[in-house]
Amino acid sequence: MTVHFPFQNSYSALPDSFFARVAPTPVAAPRLIKLNRPLAVQLGLDPDMLETAEGAEILAGKTVPPGADPIAMAYAGHQFGQFVPQLGDGRAILLGEVIDKDGIRRDIQLKGSGPTPFSRRGDGRAALGPVLREYIVSEAMFALGIPTTRSLAAVVTGEHVIRETALPGAVLTRIAASHIRVGTFQFFAVRRDTDAIRRLADHVITRHYPDLLHAERPYHALLAAVVARQAELVARWLLVGFIHGVMNTDNTSISGETIDYGPCAFMDAYNPAQVFSSIDEMGRYAYANQPRIALWNLTRLAECLLPLFSDEQEKAVAEAQDILGAFAETFSAAYQTGLRKKVGLFTDRDGDEALIQDLLEAMARNQADFTLTFRKLGEAAGDDAADARAQFMDPTAFDEWAKRWRERTALEPQSAAERQAAMHAVNPVFIPRNHRVEAVIQAAVNDDNYAPFEELVKVLAKPFEDQPEYAAYADPPLPDQRVLQTFCGT
Repeated sequence: MTVHFPFQNSYSALPDSFFARVAPTPVAAPRLIKLNRPLAVQLGLDPDMLETAEGAEILAGKTVPPGADPIAMAYAGHQFGQFVPQLGDGRAILLGEVIDKDGIRRDIQLKGSGPTPFSRRGDGRAALGPVLREYIVSEAMFALGIPTTRSLAAVVTGEHVIRETALPGAVLTRIAASHIRVGTFQFFAVRRDTDAIRRLADHVITRHYPDLLHAERPYHALLAAVVARQAELVARWLLVGFIHGVMNTDNTSISGETIDYGPCAFMDAYNPAQVFSSIDEMGRYAYANQPRIALWNLTRLAECLLPLFSDEQEKAVAEAQDILGAFAETFSAAYQTGLRKKVGLFTDRDGDEALIQDLLEAMARNQADFTLTFRKLGEAAGDDAADARAQFMDPTAFDEWAKRWRERTALEPQSAAERQAAMHAVNPVFIPRNHRVEAVIQAAVNDDNYAPFEELVKVLAKPFEDQPEYAAYADPPLPDQRVLQTFCGT
């Protein structure tokens, strides 16, 4: 029997300047270590077949399945503010697209599948650690309800890759609404290829924003739609304490999905200036900077679209600025609405923003754990405040705030049980804690032991459920377990 992929290939039907045709480089001895069976079914694929030796060869890039049209996509990008006119998929190959059970077109891409014309002297491979990190965190983000690329499979290649040392090689099968980025538009803008920008914009509208096909000004509407999605996405990151780590324009998805899980991390103790990425020495992509950077990236997209807005530069710039001006309001509305839900407020009243901000400031001063403070606050809605106040170095800081919070919640008709249920529905108990992710990676890399990985993935699939048998996974790290830096893994 043959593993069947019902491929459609709309992106590879675009002009040759959009990509390079290149096949994955075969690997020695592929072995499937994880298949996301529910996702395979959602994509219309046969999980039993994918778990065969033939399936492992396809997922490792050793065999190209019928119907695939393998390409490496071209793009440019601002990396930590510095523009690079040509980046592109240096270690990833898009096999093709499938239509999932909901009628949505999805890319199937292999990460770590060998060199491409965009590899810039790199080996095009991926080490096992970063593959496991992306699998864990992207699937956790999905379970948290945050738009994200997803992970279909992880395969070890039977080969080593050389980084600081020899490490097991691996390939991740990544699923995305598409892999089109702000940097994709920049690739053509820097070449002053307006026809290609228009062609790309038309493709994006058809694929991601079909309701704009008949808009009076479709390219203006496209920018507005991308601005709205990015504003809402970054708000959702902040609401769960997520730090992307490398918010370059080539890591900013036009579809509004979280993409590229390199040195990403979730905060333990709340700190707005928190940075984990080893290469973010200036804190450009710190937790609280993410909304500002998202707008900066969107401004780069707007610059690319100016030729489609108007032949008059001043008019085009003014129109773009007007659209970009909506970012702050959209972000603030999404963020403040989310914060109100996290503290169990069902209505919007004067003073709510200040009340919530005071909590955040108290959390920062007292090194309170971000995730557990909000989760335990839900329990405090039912009068059990012990665990919430225990998150604070000075518990009286919580007591002072909680008195005001209870006065505020008393103005609403919901019962304590209703409030607690609503808060528990938005405040996870389980996140991919950095020390847990690192422990899983070490067990796999050092001992070829994937049981800890399987268990962590299982726990994170139900982040809002208490799961008493896995309660230890909710604990923040002990001082000697803290992970202070994360790495890109390229």
